[in-house]
Amino acid sequence: MRDFGIAIEIDAPPDRVWAVIRDGPRWPEWTPTVTSIKPLDAGPLAVGQRFVIRQPKLPPAKWQLTELDDPARRFTWVTRGPGMVLYARHSVEDLGGRSRAHLALEFAGLLGPLFARLTAKLNGRYLALEANGLKQFCERARAEGQ
Repeated sequence: MRDFGIAIEIDAPPDRVWAVIRDGPRWPEWTPTVTSIKPLDAGPLAVGQRFVIRQPKLPPAKWQLTELDDPARRFTWVTRGPGMVLYARHSVEDLGGRSRAHLALEFAGLLGPLFARLTAKLNGRYLALEANGLKQFCERARAEGQ
């Protein structure tokens, strides 16, 4: 297995969920899987922008935004290691006033399948924590009228 993914329904409008997902530096507010996301480039979120992401149990990694589609509410960023490329894809689907968030990881490259196997349990756990944290954060904000 070299692909991991999760989808979760959220009782919040898709624009709200999208605003939360696309605000990387604030991820530590809603997921324990991210310690910090630091932009390395100034300006608004844009393709080509780079970030350093720090996560528990993983070395800091430099990620680059390779796809950003605000109207479709999706983005992809990528990080590279020796013999491996890791894509992380995030999207939000409109369910008529509610949302479905999709979070996915794809390991590619010669050593991608090996890294995927070695980190499979962690990947599954982190995706579940992120999805549930996103759901709770967005639904709590909706309940509080934010």
